[in-house]
Amino acid sequence: MSKIVFIGGGNMASCLIGGMLANGFSKRDILVGEPGESARQRIESTHGVNSTDDNLSAASAAEIIVLAVKPQILGAVAMSLAPALSHQPTIISIAAGIPVSALQNWLGEGLKIVRAMPNTPAMVQTGATGLFASQSLAPEEKNIVEKMFGAVGYTCWVENEALIDAVTAVSGSGPAYFFLVYEAMQQVGQELGLDSKTATQLTLHTALGAARLALDADTSPSELRQQVTSPGGTTQAAVESFQDQGLEEIFRTAMTSAVDRAKQMSTDFAS
Repeated sequence: MSKIVFIGGGNMASCLIGGMLANGFSKRDILVGEPGESARQRIESTHGVNSTDDNLSAASAAEIIVLAVKPQILGAVAMSLAPALSHQPTIISIAAGIPVSALQNWLGEGLKIVRAMPNTPAMVQTGATGLFASQSLAPEEKNIVEKMFGAVGYTCWVENEALIDAVTAVSGSGPAYFFLVYEAMQQVGQELGLDSKTATQLTLHTALGAARLALDADTSPSELRQQVTSPGGTTQAAVESFQDQGLEEIFRTAMTSAVDRAKQMSTDFAS
């Protein structure tokens, strides 16, 4: 029996498999179900794991099934898998916006379902993943799930499914917020006279350094900001400008919009 089967062999599946193999998982315990021949060849050559175009056969040999296909086609894929799930494997879905209720409707009642919300930095093993389980997992099952996603970054569990929407707003969509800030800083840096490469590298290394400093520090982000903000200095001028223009409220509105959209997507898929 293959312990872990990925249904879908795209980028996120590939990065999870790569992280898992780098952290002690065996190639023999991983199988990828993927209809596309080129995708199967790519994942086999990259990771050395087996793949198949027969999802039903793959699912019937799994202890854990990771649904790693796009939300738009997950319903059809899940319903096609339902006849192969009588052995009650644990199901992990990484599809945004699809609630447990929809997955149960497609796959069948009684299955243990984990919703995972990873983000794109998982591709470089610095991701952040929120996890929710529809029912209690056995300790060994929970441990395997944590190791799978911990192989590509930070993981945490949330107590109720609604909080997955908050995870989506903070970390799932979060990389795009920082990329938008990077774009703005790079552009303004060029307007101030720096060449494109210098503006880009200064911005990215400043972001990397700030993140590492915040992760390693025992102090709050507010205290770290105050440490670098000298009274009457350049940083104070910039920070006060951000605050005067309502930066916190801008983020509150944006992230609330992400939550609202996630709720709407869940409603659409559940209906």
